[in-house]
Amino acid sequence: MIRAFAREFREFAVRGNVLDMAIGIIIGAAFGGIVNSLVADVMMPPLGFVTGRVDFKDKKATLMEAVKEGDKLVKPAVEIAYGKFINSVISFVLVALAVFLLMKGINRMKRQAPPPPPDTRECPFCCSTIPKKAVRCAHCTSEVKAA
Repeated sequence: MIRAFAREFREFAVRGNVLDMAIGIIIGAAFGGIVNSLVADVMMPPLGFVTGRVDFKDKKATLMEAVKEGDKLVKPAVEIAYGKFINSVISFVLVALAVFLLMKGINRMKRQAPPPPPDTRECPFCCSTIPKKAVRCAHCTSEVKAA
């Protein structure tokens, strides 16, 4: 029973889909590090400079003040931390932009040369496909001019 389980697990673990998924997760984590660094180290400093170094993380609306008795906190304040939400939205937009720009660059590098022109043409008599250098159609046996 243990041997069968071990054999089944080994087959599962070395199956192509599992290995592909593991590689994808590892590459995704590394790519996430690149994107996070691009956003935090390259895109956020100019954005902070343009906005006058405004940091939204401390912005909040207090619905109910905290209740204290002496130095002891009885009830914490009820607050809407909209600044953290704004920071999250800005980070999301910048991460999406960074991923878009990186993928656009990668796709530009992956572009291949256009395929060569076809080496066939159409017979003017029977409309079948014949080689460009043919002087007679193999289908209708009509004489055609060489291209």
